Amino acid sequence: MLRTFVAKEVEPQANHYNSKEMMNVSLLKKLGDLGVHGVCVPEKYGGAEMNAVGTVIAMEELSYSDAGLCLSALAHSVLFVHNLCHNGSDFLKDKFLIPTVTGELIGGMCMSEPNAGTDVLGMTTAARFDATKNSWILNGQKMWITNGCLDDSRLGDIFLVYAKTTNGISLFVVPKESVGFSLGQKLKGKCGMRSSNTAELVFADCEVPKDNLVGEEGRGVIPMMRNLEIERIALAGMSLGIAKRCLDVMVRYSGERIAFGKPIASFGQIQRHVAESYAEYTAARTYVYSVAGNINLTTPGNRIDSDGVKLVTTTMAKNVADRAIQVLGGYGYLEEYVVERMWRDSKLLEIGGGTIEAHQKNITADLLKAVGGPKV
Repeated sequence: MLRTFVAKEVEPQANHYNSKEMMNVSLLKKLGDLGVHGVCVPEKYGGAEMNAVGTVIAMEELSYSDAGLCLSALAHSVLFVHNLCHNGSDFLKDKFLIPTVTGELIGGMCMSEPNAGTDVLGMTTAARFDATKNSWILNGQKMWITNGCLDDSRLGDIFLVYAKTTNGISLFVVPKESVGFSLGQKLKGKCGMRSSNTAELVFADCEVPKDNLVGEEGRGVIPMMRNLEIERIALAGMSLGIAKRCLDVMVRYSGERIAFGKPIASFGQIQRHVAESYAEYTAARTYVYSVAGNINLTTPGNRIDSDGVKLVTTTMAKNVADRAIQVLGGYGYLEEYVVERMWRDSKLLEIGGGTIEAHQKNITADLLKAVGGPKV
């Protein structure tokens, strides 16, 4: 069903929305009808109650045609919906899960800041409790927020926001109508993922009701780390979709393009690009689906392989897209043939959701810890 939907409704609009740097909000909402926004959510909240394999399938299928739209779907379904589902109170889940699972509301997650990316614990956005208002008061800025805006002037609908409190980092649900919450700017001129809106958000004495605290005060790092694991697996799924599209394009083109009286697929240089791309994609896909099928979404502690699949697949996708451009030559450099867009989109996946350097550090640290080695 999803593959048919992607071919019929996602593929035809992809180049237009990417070239215009616009998010197709109506199409993003429509994904709720297919269950994309609630893959791992219990049925009582309108979800499909599947495991992480379902998420990977959705991400792979969507990114095959429009990785930007897929990124917005991921930010909504994984960074907001999944996080709230596993960490929110019954009150918050009853209030916000169904309208986000259906796509009525579009959500996002606010963690990164202008001066705090990989060093997420260095965030400066802070929240203090005001007993007279029975509310938390947030102050600070968040940067690189996917779905932060729906267009140049409208905020996204609802966000999970990390902020420092007295006892550590805490997590809050912040709807767009909150007093003191505003759109700083829509970020334009991105290399890729142009059909996914990215924004700077500003909190100036932003009032958040007491009950909108997710979990316990000062205990936000646990849901943060747990959700990063499913996010990285989902981003690996996106990488698979990009790689598969580029592989399909280069195989078809190399069989049709005639040079020196024969298809260019007859030449060893082209065969190397095609064969290495296929082998790397297939190996990465096996790893991703193995990890997705075995991960426990209810507890943290799966970092070594959630980082591992993202480390492997993101660079693989970028390399396959690069080879596809090389096989197509000048045509690969044109928007019409898609692979140049996939190449630009793939680069973000080595940065967003954790840089490949961070994954290398985490994996090494976990391997050393397992054998009683030094902390790095």
